[in-house]
Amino acid sequence: MASGGGEAVELRNKQVILKHHVSGFPKETDFELRTSSINSKVPEGSNGVLLQSLYLSVDPYMRLRMRRMEDPGHYFTSFTPGSVIDGGGVGRVLDSRDPNFKKGDLVRGMIGWEEYTLVTAPETLYKIEHNDVPISYYTGILSAVGLTAYVGFFEVCSPKKGEYVFVSAASGAVGHLVGQFAKLAGCYVVGSAGSKEKVDLLKDKLGFDEAFNYKEEEDLNATLKRFFPEGIDIYFENVGGKMLDAVLLNMRTHGRISVCGMISLYNSDQPEGPKNIMSLVYKRIRMEGFMVRDYYSFYPKYFDWVLPYIREGKVIYIEDIVEGLESCPDALIGLFKGRNIGKQVIRVAYE
Repeated sequence: MASGGGEAVELRNKQVILKHHVSGFPKETDFELRTSSINSKVPEGSNGVLLQSLYLSVDPYMRLRMRRMEDPGHYFTSFTPGSVIDGGGVGRVLDSRDPNFKKGDLVRGMIGWEEYTLVTAPETLYKIEHNDVPISYYTGILSAVGLTAYVGFFEVCSPKKGEYVFVSAASGAVGHLVGQFAKLAGCYVVGSAGSKEKVDLLKDKLGFDEAFNYKEEEDLNATLKRFFPEGIDIYFENVGGKMLDAVLLNMRTHGRISVCGMISLYNSDQPEGPKNIMSLVYKRIRMEGFMVRDYYSFYPKYFDWVLPYIREGKVIYIEDIVEGLESCPDALIGLFKGRNIGKQVIRVAYE
């Protein structure tokens, strides 16, 4: 397909670079803001697509990619020091040599933390078809984030009406959706979060039956017994560490634990495993990790399910949008300080 009309020009391209692999808690000095240039036309002989970045997704798993991965079979690949960081995002097509995309199309996919990205594998991009919802939603509830909540709860946990569900990091991007999905399934839902503001949000706006601030609880085992006197049927795991240990003591027989992530361990070079792991045996608990890319075929099913709920206001999606590419490093660091509420998003340019 021929590239679009018009003269080729050099575009000033601001980029966020990872300076080196990171050990311990990430810092602003681990990143560098650079300015380069990029041609406004896709090179001849390429089937690439040139995008202008509109929204960028900031996610906890990106911290794992800042490490040096020694295992070549690891699910995540390390960021390359000195190169542009990449992640989920939404962009507008500026030029294309792929017949599936034309100038002006809005797409979602993996794009760079930069103002303009040349995508050389356009099969990784997906055209945005439903424009009656904000396009920023395609970095969250209508992206792998929302699909993670959906398959992690419904496919991994197989919930039944009336079951008792606990969600950790419940005000985060995935957690605040899982809790609402569980309520739609007729479950009793409790969430944990790290501030009074977040706890109030869970109960007053998102429909959780109960919520608590884990930072104010001295004994998490006792806390969970208070909220779940009959035990927990389903735990959606986002945290790990002490929270998982307490949950294992409070699971019901034949309970299910869906392991989405363990954010408490991401900045530790020597993470500790749970001490109460024998509870899996005693209570015949099924604890299953999952990776959302194994479920990409579920996207049509998920969209058919969730879009009506979004349009009817029965699922509330919360975004924490900050402005400007230069905000990316601070926003990523902020995930591990509990600053964000809902999905952390960077707006690079307006639609």
